[in-house]
Amino acid sequence: MAAVVLDRQSVLPLYYQIQQRLTAQIRSGELKPGELVPSEQEIAVKLGVSRMTARQALKSLCSLGLTYSQRGKGTFVSRMKLEKTFRQLLSFSEEIKDRGSEPRSKVLAFKRIVADGDVAESLHLNPNEEVILLKRVRMADSAPLCVETSHVSSRLCPDLLEKFEPSGSLYRALAERYGLQIHMADEVAEASVATAGEARLLRVRAKAPVFRFTRTACLHSGQPIEFVKSTYRGDRCKVVSRLTRQLELVG
Repeated sequence: MAAVVLDRQSVLPLYYQIQQRLTAQIRSGELKPGELVPSEQEIAVKLGVSRMTARQALKSLCSLGLTYSQRGKGTFVSRMKLEKTFRQLLSFSEEIKDRGSEPRSKVLAFKRIVADGDVAESLHLNPNEEVILLKRVRMADSAPLCVETSHVSSRLCPDLLEKFEPSGSLYRALAERYGLQIHMADEVAEASVATAGEARLLRVRAKAPVFRFTRTACLHSGQPIEFVKSTYRGDRCKVVSRLTRQLELVG
């Protein structure tokens, strides 16, 4: 921060100038993923600004997805964007661990409900059949990445509410406790914008770009077991596909 010079005559707010300097340091690699960002107090003292100005600069970096904060520890540089690939079926926990971060969850709802609409159709359920709903904010370290709502048939795992810790890996619990191994899934991705509620949970502005994923996961037999809808931050996620071209042989 010692090398940062603020233009106090500029029309650009001081917090924005600080944010831009830190952004440049992150994107250039000077500040690396997982590295601690200067604290409010350090920024305030070294740059001669108020703690409020320093706090606003750090909060704006978090809103951009470039950093994340941990209570009592500080603000850290975020890792690269999560790649949602259609070449491999992974749970959220597996995806995050593969990228060197710690998966965390904030549980919003965990209960039985009567399935209707898309849920009942996707899981091939009878009218008025119950499912277990699990809604969570999924995080990498402490940075929120998505709001995920899963639906699992109560018939296949009747005591899931009593036996499963809802902040943990659902796929692991299904496999280890019930012998239900996810084999394949159909997933659809759509571009959209965040609702006010999603924006609050994901710590982004209202109508910020998001990806919406709809997944139906099945057992090896083809029986659907989970229907899930997820909303991912557009600034922390990218969709990756591998395409091949089949060339016709010309005689």
